[in-house]
Amino acid sequence: MGDPKGFIAIRRQDARYRPVAVRVTDWLELVEPIHAEVIRSQGARCMDCGVPFCQSSYGCPVQNLVPDFNDLAYRGRWREALKALQGTNNFPEFTGRLCPAPCESACVLGITDDPVTIKAIEKDIADRGWEKGWIRPVLPVENSGKRVAVVGSGPAGLAAAQQLRRAGHTVTVFEKADRPGGLLRYGIPDFKMEKHVLDRRLEQLVDEGVEFRCGVEAGRDVGVEELMRHDALLLAMGAMEHRELDVPGRDLPGVHPAMEYLVQQNRVGAGDSIPDGQRIHAAGRRVLVIGGGDTGSDCAGTAIRQGAASVHQVEILPRPPDERSPSTPWPRWPSKLRSSHSHYEGCTRDWSVQVTAFEGEGRVQRVRATHLSWESEGNGRRLRPVEIADSQFVIDADLVLLSMGFTGPRTGGLIADLGTALDRRGAVATDTCYRTKVPGVFAAGDARRGASLVVWAIREGRDAARSIDHFLRRDTTWPA
Repeated sequence: MGDPKGFIAIRRQDARYRPVAVRVTDWLELVEPIHAEVIRSQGARCMDCGVPFCQSSYGCPVQNLVPDFNDLAYRGRWREALKALQGTNNFPEFTGRLCPAPCESACVLGITDDPVTIKAIEKDIADRGWEKGWIRPVLPVENSGKRVAVVGSGPAGLAAAQQLRRAGHTVTVFEKADRPGGLLRYGIPDFKMEKHVLDRRLEQLVDEGVEFRCGVEAGRDVGVEELMRHDALLLAMGAMEHRELDVPGRDLPGVHPAMEYLVQQNRVGAGDSIPDGQRIHAAGRRVLVIGGGDTGSDCAGTAIRQGAASVHQVEILPRPPDERSPSTPWPRWPSKLRSSHSHYEGCTRDWSVQVTAFEGEGRVQRVRATHLSWESEGNGRRLRPVEIADSQFVIDADLVLLSMGFTGPRTGGLIADLGTALDRRGAVATDTCYRTKVPGVFAAGDARRGASLVVWAIREGRDAARSIDHFLRRDTTWPA
């Protein structure tokens, strides 16, 4: 702690979004760069709290050394700050853009004041490392002679692949899409993370010796027998099975899963051509997004940039409180109202709404819905939804995007052929060391834990890589 009074004298200064009128006309990143002196002063707000909950399991799944890099940033020792940051996190430039920052919710200063701007400091350190040329390929000291197959090139697969390669193993990543990156490439809009940020990391992995085989679906284009010829296999294909809405009219044209819509726009942004008649486009349309999470926000922001006539977002759950709910006390992730960039760009919201039917002639034109009240079941049990009498209403919409979350990995094909067990949530079942019941087969990330945060995917990829390394040599030699 370089400035013992920093948290008293210096106020929190958040990263700023570019003006709405400007950013909705392009696909560039939302956040404006922050001056180095501002980052340094924000690092000075990190207090000598004794027990840094920001890096506990409540705060940071990858257990970033938050007080360390905050202090190093304050002192202007940027290269040392980067070393501290990359010691626990393979991709801080991803988390600095995409993570919702549970570390800040667990910040001790946040009990009585605004927490430290940890996320902005993390992003600045990582971007500075790239700008200065400090982030370079890390080659293994020696090769182990062992071969590992990784299925999926999202954050979990990439983190595991990098760690395993640095430990000396030969790593091949199988990706069914035509380009690597998983949801980082095709699920995250460019305005949240421009793809050059991903591409420079992928280039680093290739330079370190990781092989990517894209356009190859494991279990179909490459069979289980070939995959099992590797000394270990990691399943990191994510949780792409979306939650459906089984109501009348679901099959009407104009009703689409959110990821189908987002993937298309990311492909267009990459220069791909979508055939006429297959393009899902919001220009001039009244868009309804069903689901209030991050994916729904991404859909809303995308529709606004495509020129939607209106964007409306509904959520079945009740409106969260404006401040931290007593049910989620510090340092837990708080239940409270959160507004994303999209909600300031022209998206209206409604809560406690249950959609009951889609209607239209030739394509969806109207959505029937009803309002709910949430009543306690008693005995401390969760609330249950009850339809409010005579609360039915109609929303005019000619493009509907279903963004109600994901139920788990797609369980046919590879998972079925391998014979790995599933847990009660439909994810791949493992023990605490990420091992499935099939010897030599491991799982990590959303495929194992269900849809979650990018920071949890990186943590699981790293931990699974350590477990695989131990399985392969029994005597782990682990990269720093």
